[in-house]
Amino acid sequence: MSRPVVVETIAALRAELAARTAAGGSVALVPTMGALHDGHLALVERASEIADTVVVSIFVNPLQFGPDEDLDTYPRDLEADVTALEPFGVAFVFAPSAAEMYPHGAAQVKVTGGEIAGLFEGRTRPGHFDGVLTVVSKLLNIARPDAVVFGQKDAQQVFLVRQLVDDLNVPTKVEIVDTVRADDGLALSSRNRYLNGAERRAAVALSRALEASASAADRGIDAVLAAAQSVFMDERLVKLDYLKVVNPKTFLPVDDGYRGQARVLIAAQVGSARLIDNDAIYLN
Repeated sequence: MSRPVVVETIAALRAELAARTAAGGSVALVPTMGALHDGHLALVERASEIADTVVVSIFVNPLQFGPDEDLDTYPRDLEADVTALEPFGVAFVFAPSAAEMYPHGAAQVKVTGGEIAGLFEGRTRPGHFDGVLTVVSKLLNIARPDAVVFGQKDAQQVFLVRQLVDDLNVPTKVEIVDTVRADDGLALSSRNRYLNGAERRAAVALSRALEASASAADRGIDAVLAAAQSVFMDERLVKLDYLKVVNPKTFLPVDDGYRGQARVLIAAQVGSARLIDNDAIYLN
């Protein structure tokens, strides 16, 4: 496969894609912040299956980082990322600067996610999802893809992006790829590289807790929560932030009498890394 063409300006990307779409080709967009791993590459692989032209955006979006978060230290290696994409037939890597995306400084007009954006990750990271939805809206307007591909690991983001597309009548299909995991079950994440050896071993508690919750699903929500919490009791390196069970249709917490499809959400601090994970269960 050929090396993707790196495009740094909005005007250049629009021109490149206009030529492709004029010939009747379809476009899929994979938004990323770089530091690509096998989880990202699974999204790229899916994009290549469903579209003629694949665009991978690599942009560390300052709007979605809080003042005490890792914007300055977030891993960046564009050369390595472009090389990793070579086997997947990616046509373009859109790698704009912050000045290109926000030429007037911080955006004055932003997309907000409403009630759900203030829960879970949004409670711990105020404004995070407004930043995510704003940049996703910009990317969709810039690339105008037929499909946009996200990973299920970021479940709350997936829910809100789907809501964005639905509420604002964006003519783009949202394609979701299952969470990609290491052999021991840990969900792949760019932030895993912050973990030392002991922290990396301890981080598997997140996926183990999800497995425990699924095994208790036939006994109701209290049993689900208890089973998951028990996994963290002896993991001193893992500081649990939240453990919630939500209705996937509303993304609101379910009550004791709820029955049906649900999703367990976990967030924890492991060393300097904030990790999230989730999985589907069925409450009987």
